[in-house]
Amino acid sequence: MSVSLRDAKPANAECIAEVILASRGAFLAFAASAHTDDEIRTWVRNVLLPSEEVTVAVAKRRIVGVIAIERAEGASWLTQLYLHPSYVAQGIGSTLLAHTLATAPFPIRLYTFQQNAGARRFYERNGFVPIQCTDGSANEERCPDVPYELTAPARARAVDAHSVRSVPLKGGKP
Repeated sequence: MSVSLRDAKPANAECIAEVILASRGAFLAFAASAHTDDEIRTWVRNVLLPSEEVTVAVAKRRIVGVIAIERAEGASWLTQLYLHPSYVAQGIGSTLLAHTLATAPFPIRLYTFQQNAGARRFYERNGFVPIQCTDGSANEERCPDVPYELTAPARARAVDAHSVRSVPLKGGKP
């Protein structure tokens, strides 16, 4: 399957929100959202897109994945990485992450839920190291989480292991 990456545009807010909502519904049932679907759509449009570096993965003229980076506290924070459930385990998450590893300043940090075993394996396979486990009292879902960090040497290994391809879309916009 051919996948292209590109910067997200304000017009993509609804599609990005749908990917996030579908992914959370399929994979994060243990972490009930503190927000309604409409609140998440509004947040994507009014907060995420204007304030973070957001990249989308496009397959068959459809947005199927999203990754977002925020620069804060002397690090790049990977705040969002979601794939539409129909496109999981096809290399799209690895492609999005490899793109980010090639472009974001390090260290790169993120949080994921302790129960999200698939995400934890994915990040650890790509060189991220868990820092500690928390009780979740600092996140909106109140679900135990774990912060991860990736330093420069691991970043270089991960980038070498993946081929990042970004090609322009043909025949229209998603």
